[in-house]
Amino acid sequence: MVRSTTTHKPTTSHRYVGVPTFADSTKDDIAQFDDPIVRAAAVQGLGRYNGSVVAIDPSNGRILTVVNQKLAFSPGFIPCSTIKPTIALAALEEGLITRDSMLKVAPRKYMNLTEAMAHSNNIFFESLGSQMGFDKVSHYAQLLGLGELAGYSIPEEQSGKVPAEPPKRGGVARMSSFGEGIQMTPLELASMGATLANGGTMFYLQYPRSQEAQRDFTPRVKRQLEIGPYLSDIREGMQAAVLYGTAKSSYDHDGESPLGKTGTCSDESSRLGWFLSYDGQEHPKVVLVVLMRGRSRKVEGPVAAEIAGRIYRNLKERNFFGADHQQPVAAIAAAPASPTNR
Repeated sequence: MVRSTTTHKPTTSHRYVGVPTFADSTKDDIAQFDDPIVRAAAVQGLGRYNGSVVAIDPSNGRILTVVNQKLAFSPGFIPCSTIKPTIALAALEEGLITRDSMLKVAPRKYMNLTEAMAHSNNIFFESLGSQMGFDKVSHYAQLLGLGELAGYSIPEEQSGKVPAEPPKRGGVARMSSFGEGIQMTPLELASMGATLANGGTMFYLQYPRSQEAQRDFTPRVKRQLEIGPYLSDIREGMQAAVLYGTAKSSYDHDGESPLGKTGTCSDESSRLGWFLSYDGQEHPKVVLVVLMRGRSRKVEGPVAAEIAGRIYRNLKERNFFGADHQQPVAAIAAAPASPTNR
């Protein structure tokens, strides 16, 4: 027992104003204590897009870089289809499905979990959410860290929220297909991804931003989830998304590809494109969350996956996935102290 995309059209038809598709997403970041290799890869991968990249080490919860810290530390956004791994895990734990269960998604079409994850099929996950009900869906969302602070002593961080009742628009079905009513932060999604990547340990995310914090870093466990029996089924779906599904733009033809889940939808002010992923090694070294915002149709999960693919390739070229990559001590020692680093 677990213990303590289909691309969506915009939800509104008006022309979005005030949220550009392109911007300097590094503006006002304080990043001298970030891992310089990961930071450079993330900035280069995001390019001119208005968005955020959060990278963490899933083995200990250490934040390696945050690009666009203002956005990453905001109260959050609708998860879009990145909610689907949570619903899949809940349904597997509750015994509603196995990896081989076939659910009807159209008059003459059925899918299993792997195909539904790969193609982000809404009907499949709406069916699971409706069968489980609001209380169970909310329970698993909270168990996986949504609606609570993901970090430890990160003063700027704000928490997202899980609604206290089913959303009026679409109820628990729509909540289960792309997170209607939920506000999720990039840090919360990164924490969830790390928990899936490392086998069930949810670490507090820590962002050491001083020489002392770097030197004295110690992992802190928030809770341990007994999700081992279900992880291979989740991972298979996330791998399929990269191989031939909505995240195929992140696929690396020359090496080991990441596992991931895209999300595309809109809130009241902008289109959103999400991508949650981690590298496909036996012992993953990095979890990436990419969030895009803007008015253009370019703002979508597959493009966020493409950004992540560029980041992974850059990291591979810089030998980040080598045996003993560490943040260079010289870079830490040379970084000036800042009164805003807490």
